[in-house]
This record gives sequence, structure tokens and C-alpha cells, in this order.
Amino acid sequence: MKKKNTLREDVNQGIEFESHLIPITEQAGDSIDAKDLPKELPILTLRSAILFPGAITPITVGRDKSIKLIKEIEANHGIFGAVLQKDATDEDPEKENLYKVGTIAKLLKLLEMPNGTYTAILQGFEKFEVLEYVAEKPYFKATISVLSDKQPSPKDKLKFNAIVESIKDISIDIINMSPSMPKESIFAIKNLDNGKALIYFICSNMDLDDQSRQKLLEAPGLLTRATKLLEILINHQQLLQIKTDIQNKVRKNIDDQQREYFLQEQIRTIQEELGTDNETEIQKMRIKALSMDWKPEVEEIFEKEITKLERTNPAVAEYSTLMNYIQLMLDLPWDNVTSDNFNLKNVKKHLNKDHFGLDEVKDRIIEHLAVLKLKNDMKSPIICLYGPPGVGKTSLGKSVANALSRSYGRISLGGLHDESEIRGHRKTYIGAMPGRIIQTIKKCGSNNPVIILDEIDKVSRSNHGDPASALLEVLDPEQNTTFHDNYLDIEYDLSKVLFIATANNIADISPALRDRMEMIYVSGYLHEDKIQIAKNHLISKQLEIHGVKSSQLKFKDDILDKIIGEYTRESGVRGLDKLIAKVVRNRAKQIGLDEPFRVAINSKEIEKILGVPRYMNEMYEGNENIGVVTGLAWTQVGGDILYIESTKFPGKGVMTTTGNLGDVMKESAIIALQWIKSNASQLDIDASVFTTNDFHVHVPEGATPKDGPSAGITIVTSLVSMIKDCKVAPKLAMTGEITLRGKVLPVGGIKEKILAAKRSGINHIIICEDNKKDILDIEERYVEGITFSYVKTILDVLKIALI
Repeated sequence: MKKKNTLREDVNQGIEFESHLIPITEQAGDSIDAKDLPKELPILTLRSAILFPGAITPITVGRDKSIKLIKEIEANHGIFGAVLQKDATDEDPEKENLYKVGTIAKLLKLLEMPNGTYTAILQGFEKFEVLEYVAEKPYFKATISVLSDKQPSPKDKLKFNAIVESIKDISIDIINMSPSMPKESIFAIKNLDNGKALIYFICSNMDLDDQSRQKLLEAPGLLTRATKLLEILINHQQLLQIKTDIQNKVRKNIDDQQREYFLQEQIRTIQEELGTDNETEIQKMRIKALSMDWKPEVEEIFEKEITKLERTNPAVAEYSTLMNYIQLMLDLPWDNVTSDNFNLKNVKKHLNKDHFGLDEVKDRIIEHLAVLKLKNDMKSPIICLYGPPGVGKTSLGKSVANALSRSYGRISLGGLHDESEIRGHRKTYIGAMPGRIIQTIKKCGSNNPVIILDEIDKVSRSNHGDPASALLEVLDPEQNTTFHDNYLDIEYDLSKVLFIATANNIADISPALRDRMEMIYVSGYLHEDKIQIAKNHLISKQLEIHGVKSSQLKFKDDILDKIIGEYTRESGVRGLDKLIAKVVRNRAKQIGLDEPFRVAINSKEIEKILGVPRYMNEMYEGNENIGVVTGLAWTQVGGDILYIESTKFPGKGVMTTTGNLGDVMKESAIIALQWIKSNASQLDIDASVFTTNDFHVHVPEGATPKDGPSAGITIVTSLVSMIKDCKVAPKLAMTGEITLRGKVLPVGGIKEKILAAKRSGINHIIICEDNKKDILDIEERYVEGITFSYVKTILDVLKIALI
């Protein structure tokens, strides 16, 4: 039984089928009995076609040898061998240039063409292998060995059938994807139930190179040939699918572009009729861009974006996005640098006028300007001012900007948890905006402003990213020359910007970020400093705010001293500023109601306005009691004095401490008692006192926590005074850490402690000899009238303190 099928070869589409009908026997590759074959078989050399068993293939015959062989075969109704030559361009191939494996063929029909060539229709039978060529003229003759295809083993039969079904399905899929293929080919493939016939049929009509066809023919067995054929079909199927997808996509893009073009033309026509044209605004942008001193890469991006804007319909959302982006590029001060004020004396005067104290910060600014003046090119430092609230860290930035004659910007980072606030959003997002850094520079209008990064320790991490990590690039002088904002998407130079960060607690700043900044501690103001700040800054500011003239209200030093000492407990002056404002408002009310008043406000009026004093200044009470010694302490709001009290009573030598003491201070009390025990003979103390008595050390104001090692020598002096029953010298205070060896170690906060002692009426202070350098740093007017005793050991302390 014979069936019809159509195959076509199409180089561009991969595997396709011939346009003419070719019969194929379902009993493809029927065996030929070897005894029916002649000893010598004529060999037809094929230039560019391979005959597979069971396939019927037309070939063109034009060479003399081949014509002679075909005509003899036609006359004798014989069979012959068809072998592929290795080089298709070889007109007269040698036997070495022929493949060994071919197909036994039969000539079905020979047709003479008008151009003198012949078309021979051949049917293939079994494969064979050439054993030896016995003749070359008038055509090749050779002895052969028939090769029978190895059938799949029983255990591989199921696998073979599955592969055959896959080959059938993929072939049908390829036909369906090719619009130029006749669809009746599908029915022919479906009706081929013989796996061997189907494999040879597809192999003979595949668009493959001759070498690949030959490998399929030589494949040892049906299972191997089927597997190779399936791999080739899958590759061609994927290639055809990709090409189809590309064609569909290109077709759709062309359709969309044509549709958009026609719509834009219609919109342009409507705009011309209505008299609304955006070309004027775009032209203004181009004119402004001519005055910009851009780098080539920035200019290239601008040209690309504005060209895109010109081609975009103003009605679409992308138009406003492009317009905002281009406007940002034009508004940014790429190279607009303001001139610094290099009159260093004037800068120093300006800083001193605006802020009292803060000498270290002012010196750092002056140093930076001095180097910039000499070199005229320097990366701006990254300064971080940290300290208690209300000491003027933020306001200092504005003073620095004014002193340098630079633009000023401030970014509040408190509670910031979104990294996009620093780096910006990508402009492809709806509602995208540049980050705060770029926005602030745009607002400042110069490339070298002073920008305050306020409350940098309050930055927090969330699922929106880590803003502190984004600040690493901003605050690194080695990296911020190429700062990348996601919205701008162009590298921007921040190296000329003077960043001043502020923080309350540097422990909350990540170590990597802290490492990139110069940390400058801004300590709390002393009591005396606050008086000067109030006189020189706060009072005049509040008088101006409330419309009260300086001739209508006067604050004397003792009144300011009362307000500061009895109504505030703070490191800065924020609370003091509020209290002064309250007093000024009261005076404004008196003026408004035409009430009589005295220009200089007195203590009684202060208590009437501000209420009962909230705090009491600790004043020296005298050392008339045995075992009571005056110590000096440091607090966040300044220095203070405290009293150490000791007593003994019958017991077994147990030591008790009270007064809300911290661990360090408790350890100082233990060290003090142990040192006294070990040096009892030197101190002329009976050792039995330590076994027959218990000892109690107390520090008054138990509601206030106290800690630190600086009360060491004070505790020793208190215990020895109590044990030896002798008093301490009057108007004497002391501070210093002790060791078990009896050495006195230096402590901190000396300036604050000394000023607290002076306010309390103390005129004699004992401190460690190593703290002498701290005394030299204090202005002479603050230490005037105070005697200092510098000691190295506890024995030196006791010799001075006890009388």
C-alpha cells in the first residue's frame, strides 16, 4: 500500500516539505536478499543529495559518467548503489572522496530535460557499505556488504515508540508554524504508522547539510538514528519559534509606531488650531542649556532627554516626567561656585559674635579656610558636632555659612527610615523625586553650600533600606566626588559641599559612618558661660521678638544667676531662652496695659513670674562635723559639689554605703577602707577599731544617682576624719581617684568642678598633680581667689585636709 505526502525544503524556515507529491512505501527499506545482488554493483555518485531507504527522491543527472550509468540501468532494469561525494564542487571525484556508506537504489523513471540533463526518480532500499572499488571507468563499480538496521531491543521498544511519536508531533508543529506549508502534509505524517518509514521519510526531506544527512544514514540502528533526528527537530522547532516571535514583535512595534505617529500628527494639528504649542517652552530650555557649563556626558544625556521630550505627546504621563527631569538638570548648580570670604579675622569675629565658646569648632573652620586660601583647591571636611541638646550645634552651621559667605541648607534626618530620601527614586516610578541632598543643593543655588545634616544619630533602618548606609557615599570625601542620585542618574560632585552633621549620642551612629567624619564634642555650657550667652544673645533676641525696647527691661547679673541656678538644669540654653522669653512677655503685658514697672527686674518679680525656684544651688555649709568632707562632681549640666558623710558604730567591721551610688563609687569606698586598714600604723590608728566597729558612708540627695571614681580621695578623708575623730580644713574641696597602693589618679571635668566650687564659696581645692595642665586651660578670671594643692598620694591629701 502506498500513501501520498508532500515535503518542502525551505532554507529560511528550517524543516519544511517538498511542494511536489512524492510516493513513499510504508514498507520502507524492504530487505534485498544478498544472493539476488550481482557481485559488482555500479555506483552512482550523488553531488548534493542523499537517498534514504524507503524514500523516493528525484535527482538531477548531468555528468557523463552518471548519464551513462543511468541509461544502462534503465535499459537493464537493474539496481545500483547511490553514494554521496564528500565535496559537492568536485566534478570528477576520486574513490577516496566518496563516503563508504550508501543506499541500494532502483531507477523508477528517467526524464530528459530541455537543457540536456536528466531527472532520475530513485527509490531507496537497504543501506550498504563499499568493500572495494573494482572499476572507475566508464563509471564506478564496487563490491558491497548490505547493512541491515539494528532493531530496538524489547526493553528499548517503548522508548523507541515514544521517540517516534515525539518526532511526529514536532513535525506537525513545525508545519503548523509555517504559513507557506501545505496543511495536507499533516495527514500524511499522521498516517505513517511504521516508525522506520517515518524516520527515513523525515530524514530524506530535512533541510540539513550533506554531512549531517550522511551521519543520520550511517547511524547504527533505528534507536540511535531516531534519537539524533529528535534532537535536530527540537533545535529547528525552537529556531522557528524564535523567528516567529521576533516577526510578531517587529510587526506589532511597527503597527504601534504607525498608530502613534498618526495620533501625534492629529494632536499637533489640534494644538495648532487651538494655539497651544509646547515647542516654545522646549526652545527656552535649549537656550538655557547653552549657558550651562556641562561635562560632555551630561550634555549628551540632556540632548537625549530633550529630544525624547520633543517626540513625546504632551498628553501622556511620560511627558511631565521628562519635563521635570530636564528642568532639574537645568536648575542644578553644576559649576556655580560662590566665592569664599578669605578674610580670616573677619570670619573669626563673625563666629565669635554669633556663638559664645565652641572654640574647637571655630578653630577647625578657620584652619579649613586658611588651607583653602593657600591652596585654592581642597575637598571640604565632613564635621560632626555632637553633644547635649540646646548647645547651639544646629545654629552654628548657619553662622559658618554666613562667615564663609556661602549658601546655607539644612536637612533634618530625625526619624528618617527610607533610603530613597537620600538617594532619590528612579524617575521611571510614578511620583519620583530626587533625594534630599540634590534637592537641597538645587535650593541653595551653588555647588559649595554649607549643609547641616541635623540629628544624624536619629536615622533608623526599615524595610525601605538603610539611610545610614546611603549616607556613607555622601560623607566620604573620597567617594562623594561621584555621588549617584537614583532620580538624576548622573554622577554629581559633592566634594565642594561643607557638610556639618549634628548628633546627641554618637553611640547611635554606625561605626562606618562615624569613621568618615571629624568628631568634635560640643560640651554643655558652664554657669558663667550661660550668663554671657544670655547677656550677649538671648535677651536681645527675645526683646526684638516681643517688641520690647532695651530701655524698658534690664537683667542684672545676679538675676541671670538666679534664673540659671534656680530654674534650669540643662547643658544648653534652650530652657534659659524660654524663661527669658516668659519674663519679656510679662514686661510686654505691663507695657500694653500701661502698668507701672521698674526697668531693672528684681528677684521678687522673677519669683512672681517664674514661680517658686525649682532647684537650689548647693552652697558650702562648713566642715564643723567630723567625718564630713566636701567633694566635687561633674554632671551633664555642669559641675556641682557634694558631701561625703561617714560614721562608725559597734559591730564586726562591716562596710555599708548609701546615697544611690553606682558600682564604681561603691568600689571606691571599699578601696578606701582597705587602704586605711593596710596603712593603720602609718595613720596612727588602732587596728582593733576595724574588728569592733561597723562603718557607714553616705552621700546626701539619695534620689540623685551618683557614680564615678573621682570621689575616691574624698571618701578616704571622710573615713580617716571619722576614725581619728579630727575635723577637715574649712572651705576645702577635693576630687581624685585612688588606688590600693595609695596613689592619686587624675580625673575629668576639672573646669566644671572648679567653677562649681567657686560658686559655692570654696577657696581651696585638692586635685591630682597630673590635672595641673587642666587648670592652665581655664581662663584666669574663673580661678582667681582659689588655692590649688597638687598631690600624688593619699598621705599628701590627709596632711593637707585634716587639722
